[in-house]
Amino acid sequence: MADQHAGPGPAQRPPVRVRLRRELSAEPGRLVCALLFALAATAAALALPLLVRQIVTDFADHRPLGTDVLLMCAAAVAGAGAQALSGFLLARIGERMTYRLRTRIMEHSLRLPLGVVRAQGTGELTARITSDALLLRQVVEVATQLPLAALTVVATLLVMVWIDWVLTVVTVVALAVLTVLVLLIVRRMKANVTGQQDAVGQIAQRFSANLDALTTIKAYRAEPVAARALAADAERLRAVSLDGARLGALIPAVLTLGNQFAMIAVILTGGARLAAGAIQVAAFAAFLLYLLQTVPSISTLATGFGRLQAGLAARDRCNELLALAPETDPQDAERPVPVPRPDAPSVVFRAVSFTHAGAGDAALREISFSTARTGLTAVVGPSGAGKSTTLSLIDRFIRPSTGSITVLGHDARHWPLDALRARIAYVDQAFTLLEATARENLQLGRTDRADDDELAAALDAVGLTEDIARLPQGLDTPLGRESDLSGGQRQRMALARALLSDADIVLLDEPTSQLDGLNEQRFRSIVTDLAATRAVIVVAHRLSTVQHAHHVIMMNQGTVVDAGDHPSLLERCTPYRELVASQAMPVR
Repeated sequence: MADQHAGPGPAQRPPVRVRLRRELSAEPGRLVCALLFALAATAAALALPLLVRQIVTDFADHRPLGTDVLLMCAAAVAGAGAQALSGFLLARIGERMTYRLRTRIMEHSLRLPLGVVRAQGTGELTARITSDALLLRQVVEVATQLPLAALTVVATLLVMVWIDWVLTVVTVVALAVLTVLVLLIVRRMKANVTGQQDAVGQIAQRFSANLDALTTIKAYRAEPVAARALAADAERLRAVSLDGARLGALIPAVLTLGNQFAMIAVILTGGARLAAGAIQVAAFAAFLLYLLQTVPSISTLATGFGRLQAGLAARDRCNELLALAPETDPQDAERPVPVPRPDAPSVVFRAVSFTHAGAGDAALREISFSTARTGLTAVVGPSGAGKSTTLSLIDRFIRPSTGSITVLGHDARHWPLDALRARIAYVDQAFTLLEATARENLQLGRTDRADDDELAAALDAVGLTEDIARLPQGLDTPLGRESDLSGGQRQRMALARALLSDADIVLLDEPTSQLDGLNEQRFRSIVTDLAATRAVIVVAHRLSTVQHAHHVIMMNQGTVVDAGDHPSLLERCTPYRELVASQAMPVR
């Protein structure tokens, strides 16, 4: 039994997961240069306290300071320049990594089964390429900052041991207590970041859904209801973000407290050693500078671990999405494309059943029918009869629970998915258009580009020539925002796209729902043109537009009640006769 969300089966190719080590090493040349510049900046920072020690000594011995001052300025300028170059290279690496991840996630999302995408939600999927991608972007900086900060701390401690090992022991003890406290906080941050990202996805999903339904919300004065639901999502996001803010606020507070205790301990111990003559003033000054220099590195380590946890949480969320199986079988590339059989029916259903995920009752129950290779077939029946589900099965948006479907003489499972859909033109109930130019929308699915004469003929056939000519840039006008089309115009655009396709089968799902934009006579003419050389299968709401169909399939409650031409069904099929009567159609 095949589930509607199931992947292609055991031969599914392992998903391309996000592996941070692989992503970071994608540009080894730039990464090495960034690390070298960062090391140079670190070396310059380590040299400054020693130069200060030398200057203090020269002051005490009344020696000239010119060389020491020049060296200190040169080290400071070189360190700043190296740090800037390292930061720029890391930013470039991070942006390119984010680009690769975003494109991979977007492409994978487009190839997921429809049911999986709807279950995930558009807002949740959008969060993967926005907030999650930004969290992954910062991992590039953290991945270099953490080892460099650790190297700086170790190198600084070694120099401090060389200056005075007693003061170094005092410093290490203070920093060890600080490190334990920070690690306890960081451990909790990854779970909190995951919760924040989930809450962001949830609020984005609800908000985008409400914007899509804004006309209905306004018509029923449901703004307060929608706003309350959004406010509840915002409250959940606020609560989990507040927990994260508490954790984030603890880290600098703990760092400050630990550094202050370390400074107090070092000053007290150093004062005692100065009084005892165990350390010189210049050496003690250098030691204090190294201690102050260690503080930013310790802060970088602490905050870097927190940012790394956030990036790892984002990586896990992205990998959860990438682990979802796409609807395309990876074996399709090796599978031969079947050749349509000219004498075979266009579509044959044999005892096909289907149940939506989570639904108790089957949407279709062992339906069987066939459609001619060319001509018009109308699928009719009351709402909920399973008509649109039948079209979805033909185009393999979903897969049957039981039974088999044959398309152009071959089992639908034996068709590579791209090759199958290349043979089918589909017009959905919403007459969906992409946010692209009118020209691009008309040519969707074509293997070659249609010339202007072909486009003009298709637009003329559906009565859209003048409407497209009035657009700011004609056929090259982007549709979907400032220059959108009305419902009737979108309907005609979708039908023109079907006319321009080279598909053998045309599926029309409730194409007459907006007859204000396209009268029945014109629709019949278009369908007649299509049906002359192709199989046209129409899910019909208005029976008056399809009563001239060569074949009518009457469905009710997920079963095929009867099939035949219009006069035959009127004579022998009571449900069909009642359906015709309910629409006040002339019985002839």
